Order: sequence, then C-alpha cells, then structure tokens
Amino acid sequence: MKLTTYRFRLKDSACRVRLRKLGWACNDIWNYCNERNAYQWSFRRKLLSAFDLHKLTAGVGKELGLHSQTVQAVVDEYAKCGKQFKRPKLNWRSRKRSLGWIPFKAVGVKVSADSVTYNGHTFRFWSSRPLPGKVRFGSFAEDAQGRWYVNFVCEDLTPERAPTGKQAGIDLGLKTLATLSDGVELTRESLTRTFEVQLATAQRARKKKQVTRIHAKIKNKRKDWNHKQTTRLTNEYDVLVVGNVSSSKLKKTTMAKSVSDAGWADFKTMLSYKSLRLGITYLEVNESFSTVTCSVCSERTGPSGLSALGVRTWGCSTCGTEHNRDQNAAANILRSAGDIQRQRESPCL
Repeated sequence: MKLTTYRFRLKDSACRVRLRKLGWACNDIWNYCNERNAYQWSFRRKLLSAFDLHKLTAGVGKELGLHSQTVQAVVDEYAKCGKQFKRPKLNWRSRKRSLGWIPFKAVGVKVSADSVTYNGHTFRFWSSRPLPGKVRFGSFAEDAQGRWYVNFVCEDLTPERAPTGKQAGIDLGLKTLATLSDGVELTRESLTRTFEVQLATAQRARKKKQVTRIHAKIKNKRKDWNHKQTTRLTNEYDVLVVGNVSSSKLKKTTMAKSVSDAGWADFKTMLSYKSLRLGITYLEVNESFSTVTCSVCSERTGPSGLSALGVRTWGCSTCGTEHNRDQNAAANILRSAGDIQRQRESPCL
C-alpha cells in the first residue's frame, strides 16, 4: 500500500497557545522515556523496549491533555530512534530549542472538509486540496516561525501513469543544478547569493525574527523549484538514473555554500518517492569517473583534477568525439544503470 503525506497550514492564530502546550506535553513524555532508559542502562546495561515504556506511560495522556494514541506514538518514535542510533540516551526536547510536534493516529482525530478535531478541540486549516484516501496517521508540527501545520498520512490511490518510453541519466552540479543525458539543463538562480546581503544586514542588526523569515523564504523557494522540476521529470521519463554525489562530503570543502544552495538531497528524495508513486524506475548509481570517461568509446580521456573543473567541453583523444562535460557524465550515469540491470537479469554462473 502506498502512503502519501499531505500538509495543511492551520488557520486560527489563537490555536498556537493550545498546540504549544500539547507540544510541551509530548516533550515531557519524550524526556521521561529518555530518563528512564538512561537509568536502566546505567544500572543493568539494558535498554527498555517500546512495550516497557508503554507500561510506564500508561494513563498519563488524561493528565497531560493528550490522546492515549498520541502518548503511544511518542513512545514508539522514541524507541525507534533509540534502536536506530543505538544510543541509551537521546537528545532532550526543550521548550526553547525544539519545534512543536504532536503525533496522532487515525482513531484520535476526526477530519471534516476544512477542520480537524483532536481530543475535543477543533482546529481549522486551509484546505488547498481534498484528501485522496483514508487517513492512517499524522501529526501537528510547528515551523521555525511559530506557524502550525497539520500533516495527514493517507492511502495513495493515484494510478500508475502510461509509459512514455523515455529514459534519462541525471548529472547533478553546482552551476547547472541538473543536466540530463538528452541535453536538457535544469538551473535556477543562486538563492544564497541573492539573499546574502539582506541576510547579513539582518544578522548584524541582530534581528532574529527577520533572519528566520529570510531563511524560511530561501528554503521555500528552493523547495518549490525542486517540487516543480521533479514533478516534470517523473511525468516525462520512465527511467531516471542519478549519480550518488555526496553533499555531506562536499560541504566540508570550499564549495560548501554552493553545495548547500543546490539542495541535492531534497531533489533526489523527491525524485525517489514521486517515482515510486507513479510506478516508474528510479536508480542511484556510482558516478565515479563519469566526467572523464568518454560516453562513446568508454576511454578515460577527459580533463581531470581540480584545475580542470572550469573545462566544460572537451574532445576525446581516442575517438575524436566532442563532449559537453555534464551531458557526457549524465550519459555515463544512464549507461551504468543499464549495466546493473543486465547483471541482475543474467543467470548466475
């Protein structure tokens, strides 16, 4: 079963006070689980399971004004994070540093056209689109500007689209954010450089709220561009192959600002879940030597090294083919996916 998250902004600004108190209550449950887990580990070298934590937190929802399913959801999330990171003690959730978060399950809410009722309290939201299916679970969440949203995780009934017969390799870059193997280039303005003067002025004046608004604007513009381009790609191509470029490693170099502005991780994440939703193929392959390898004769004759990063076109000394650097890399990325698929289909010897 496919699940999709739909996010809506809550209307009433007066709901912030109530939701903030509920969020603090969720923090108290999280911190209690953290304290009990650390105590158990220090004395018995054993972690508490979700079942144990459920017994310890039974009945606290009524005193804190939370639905019992919310208490269980917080405990389940804590247990999952502890198991994932293999740590007996996780970070504390505080009122000042942690954004509000109130998870819920389907039995704990009642959703109408433009409102959601949780534990006897009704919150209205901007209904920009109808929910496609049954709500399974969700959460109330706060952003850095103090605005609250409601997230519904619904059953996705979107049918798989008709095939187009087109496939593309995608080379992610900095100057051109994405170049396809068929020559299509996807680029936008550098949002960090566009707002850097305005941001620096606000930071020097110590206007924290204005700094937060500028950061939110940059984030929203980047997210909007990524959504539009990934939707376009998944609607047009049946096979999308992306190189496994690591933004976390490149952020440690002098290109950190440009890498952060590019937003490669979000771009690939959106491509992944939109491809799954529409039933098309999405692959991420090793892009090593894709830039210096000729996509025609497979010889490594291209310019290499940091000094050659400015070389955007080059000719293969073996076969004489003229290449655009990014398009050639995208073609090699697409060919790598074909090699992987052939290896999977070939019988084992």
